[in-house]
Amino acid sequence: MKMVKIPLTALLALALVACGNDTAPGNNGTLVSISARGEATSVPDVAGLSAGVVTEAEDGDDAMKANAEQMEKVIKAIRKAGIDEKDIQTTGISLTPRYVYPPSTAGAPNRPGRTLVGYTASNTVSVKVRQISKLGDVLAALTAAGANQIYGPMLEIGEPEPVLAEAREQALDKAQARAHTYAKALGMKVKRIVSISETGSGGMPRPMMRMRAEMATADASAPVAAGENTLSVNLELVFELAK
Repeated sequence: MKMVKIPLTALLALALVACGNDTAPGNNGTLVSISARGEATSVPDVAGLSAGVVTEAEDGDDAMKANAEQMEKVIKAIRKAGIDEKDIQTTGISLTPRYVYPPSTAGAPNRPGRTLVGYTASNTVSVKVRQISKLGDVLAALTAAGANQIYGPMLEIGEPEPVLAEAREQALDKAQARAHTYAKALGMKVKRIVSISETGSGGMPRPMMRMRAEMATADASAPVAAGENTLSVNLELVFELAK
């Protein structure tokens, strides 16, 4: 039997034909990879808050007890403001000791000679307000109930998919326009889209406002400007160009 040697390139070509590879370009085809980004905006309709109580006492048990009593008032106020149970979640409970140091050891390694003077207890919950028009009332209820740590609001779009769909269409239109530009410059036409991949999507983050204990007496019922949030989608597309 006579052995016939077949070049590796020929074997690969035969394999592509045998597998019916739809992504392989034709004999005269050229592949071009294009990245495109689409954006769409919408008015946010959901606000996230983080609220908590910080208490201090000489004894750890006393600090925790006082904190629990005050936090219970805060949670009751949140519920009374019309927030559903599913939108209230405890995110952190802590108890830490407080020390004082002799002036001569301030900033020194290990800071020797410290004296325990008490404990600080904290309890924090996250709150989701699904009607931004009620956000001012919720803030007022929190401060009136004794919350002395408030972070927020973080404004977001409750149903982002329709907005993301608009961003995807924009990205796709951009990519197709660029593909036609390349094809025209090369004296070719866009034959088909070989592949599409979405490399990432998301919203532009909003800075969070922080309200400290000393701000608790401020007018928390002031109106909140929702503005707009921008969501983006990044697409990677491969086009086949042909004569």
